[in-house]
Amino acid sequence: MKSFFSIVLSILLLLPSFGSFFVYTSFKLHQDEIAKTICVQRKLVNNSCNGRCELEKSLKKYSDNEKRMQNNLDNKVELVYIQNSFIAKNFQFPETNYSEKSLFYTLEKKTASVALTTFRPPSYLI
Repeated sequence: MKSFFSIVLSILLLLPSFGSFFVYTSFKLHQDEIAKTICVQRKLVNNSCNGRCELEKSLKKYSDNEKRMQNNLDNKVELVYIQNSFIAKNFQFPETNYSEKSLFYTLEKKTASVALTTFRPPSYLI
């Protein structure tokens, strides 16, 4: 039973990615009827279109619909992001205990020499 549900859910998740395939398959199944009834160039003697103009319109309509749905999803994601943000009220910084001991060291004398050698990795790694 679990495998059945996992297969059904997988198919439902993959259906939107096969949308253009379904449009093309539907066109191929009904191409003769489309070429005779809907095609713009159906009255021409040498009709080389065979309904492909309608296929292009259908694919463009599908892609525009898909882009519009994607934009709606982007807007919903932004809305959810704004909804889940919170403002901390009455926030106070915790009190800290500062020690008198210095946390860093200062050098008050002049430097004696400068090392001009560059770092080279050990030769066994090369």
